[in-house]
Amino acid sequence: MDTSESPLSLRMGMMVLGIFLIGVCVGSFRLSAFGVDAFTCMNLGISGFVGLSFGTWQLMVNAVLLVIIFFRKRSCIGPGTIVNMVGVGYMADFICWMVQDVAKLEMTLPLRLVALALGMVLAGLGVAFYMVADLGIAPYDAVGVLIEEGTGGALHYDRARVISDVTAVLIGVVFCLLAGGELGLIIGVGTLLNALLNGPLIQFFKDHVAAPLFHKLS
Repeated sequence: MDTSESPLSLRMGMMVLGIFLIGVCVGSFRLSAFGVDAFTCMNLGISGFVGLSFGTWQLMVNAVLLVIIFFRKRSCIGPGTIVNMVGVGYMADFICWMVQDVAKLEMTLPLRLVALALGMVLAGLGVAFYMVADLGIAPYDAVGVLIEEGTGGALHYDRARVISDVTAVLIGVVFCLLAGGELGLIIGVGTLLNALLNGPLIQFFKDHVAAPLFHKLS
């Protein structure tokens, strides 16, 4: 769906909404304590192996991916790229602060399961919204796009995303084991669900929610 001719205000609104939902998703995953997302899993594993802080290593990986995307798929870079890289972490921190410090909510097992389910749904919905806005996406989200284009469209984004997510988890696990780290700190049932289901959920919400809504509003 070509959105380049649609009103910029609508595209900006979709972008902000999508990134907001992603921030809530990340916060929900953290509150569930069932494991991190695939990209975080990889970066935690490698950063522990090379002896760098997680933040420093993730910044380096994002920078490398940005360079690759700049030369391979420059249209994936835009305001949404920057807003995502800067805003998602702070939004997740805010959600956790509201739940744990303001509401002082005890995360019992049922609430953790609700947080996990919410994180899974919002992960797919958020990425779908800000991809449809076509104002740039996060470097890691663009990996699936590169895989899709690299296969000539033989692999749609949903399958390409599963490949990138599963690969990221496997890399994180390998490096964590090489470093003698504790796997439970970087991987859990939430990580596995995210790796296997995030791509199909993004594609589903993009085709059946985000794109139809965008078309209707524009």
